[in-house]
Amino acid sequence: MSDAVHSHKNIYLADDDEDDRMLFMEAVCDLELSALVTTAADGAELLDLLFQNSRELPEIIFLDINMPGKNGFECLQEIRSAGSALKTVRIIMLSTSRSPENIDLSYELGADFYAVKPSTFQGLKELLLRIFEMDWRMIKKQESQFLLV
Repeated sequence: MSDAVHSHKNIYLADDDEDDRMLFMEAVCDLELSALVTTAADGAELLDLLFQNSRELPEIIFLDINMPGKNGFECLQEIRSAGSALKTVRIIMLSTSRSPENIDLSYELGADFYAVKPSTFQGLKELLLRIFEMDWRMIKKQESQFLLV
């Protein structure tokens, strides 16, 4: 098998804002990131996707905090308490909030990273590039690292 077949990242994005989902997909395409992106319009849809496709889990989940129904914190808690392979999936909280309480709660619930949503398309592309180039072995949750863009 060629490396190209397995070189893409399987990522999920859960965000209730359709424009944000479209911009995310457009940024991935513009950057020519090797990624297969699956989107969910809310937390319940994300959880359905995860539990229905438990054999093909994503490497990274980008999770918005403020969503109707199940919000990002509830999803994060449910994913981390589910056990099995879901515990190894990287979860990046992606929110407009810069609140220290939200950042701290994200890490307490098991997020791997917290990123503030950029206000520009270029900022989103730069954020995605940094995340895709990140060496996850060097990230320590205890340091509460997050990106302000």
